[in-house]
Amino acid sequence: MSGETSGCPLPSDDGGRVLLAHGEGAKLTRRLLDEHVFPRLFGTGMRPLEDAALLPPLSGSPVLATDSFVVSPLFFPGGDIGSLAVYGTVNDLLVRGARPLWLTLSMILEEGLPLSVLDRVLDRIAAAARCCDIAIVAGDTKVVPRGAADGLFLSTAGLGQLVEPAPIGVSEIKPGDVVLVTGPIGRHGIAILTAREGLRFEPPPTSDCAPLTAAVAALRNSQAAIRVMRDATRGGVTAVLHEWSRDSGLTLFVDERQVPITPEVRGACELLGLDALSVANEGTMVVVISPEDSIRALAALRDAGYAGATAIGEVRSRGVVPVVVSRALGREQPLVEPSGAPLPRIC
Repeated sequence: MSGETSGCPLPSDDGGRVLLAHGEGAKLTRRLLDEHVFPRLFGTGMRPLEDAALLPPLSGSPVLATDSFVVSPLFFPGGDIGSLAVYGTVNDLLVRGARPLWLTLSMILEEGLPLSVLDRVLDRIAAAARCCDIAIVAGDTKVVPRGAADGLFLSTAGLGQLVEPAPIGVSEIKPGDVVLVTGPIGRHGIAILTAREGLRFEPPPTSDCAPLTAAVAALRNSQAAIRVMRDATRGGVTAVLHEWSRDSGLTLFVDERQVPITPEVRGACELLGLDALSVANEGTMVVVISPEDSIRALAALRDAGYAGATAIGEVRSRGVVPVVVSRALGREQPLVEPSGAPLPRIC
């Protein structure tokens, strides 16, 4: 990992906080990397030898994902920015049908960030990478002036290898296909909102921030015909369904009564006037699957620990509106995609 900024003097002591000089690419940069970054991400005595990683050839098609993370607060019930960065990138690879292999990590640090906070984040990154069996192979570090980064921002790129059989693709969605989710929705967005605003709920909402490794493996092992998978992050289930409708030319239908929602998320949404279908998730995905395979797929997910896996709707021939929802009283109406972000800075 390299670093650079310009025009700041070299202090003799960092006082336990990130300084602009930590981004100069000189003595304090090396100390930051050697004492804080490398031991946590690569192990004692280990460090990347070059700015670019030389990777072995892949036997299958490469799959590449990139993402950035600016979540506030940095630590929240059920997760933190470090594990979120790893899991979020890994999940993007998994739902495309890839086995995650390598990860790059770039950090933008704010002047004044306590080094103890940086260490906690790095420890979470390392633990999440071990959990996902993905290697961090390259990265970069920059330091910006106080007030320019809200603590720290992370950027990642993930490289994986396509594993057959891969999801067929959204173009192969057909009327009659089943829409399912792997668990209760809206947990991540509500956890971030309540933590950020200091709202008190009993029990407190917790994020579903987690890798989808076991869910994807369960579906693959079930030999079900998976049309398409997507982790329902910003915009939630609603955004995913609208994207699929646009790309397939079909209508997606959801029965709200079948959608799994935890009591704390339901209560928070009712109190705050939010629709859980449009609230972000970070460890829950939406899947479209052939109708003859849906029961087998759901059983496989539940056996793998996804007790909340549920069929929530179906694909229909194109109607007047792209996405339709049947609300609690059974009346069907358009499921409108939010034009803005009701919950900013959630990932």
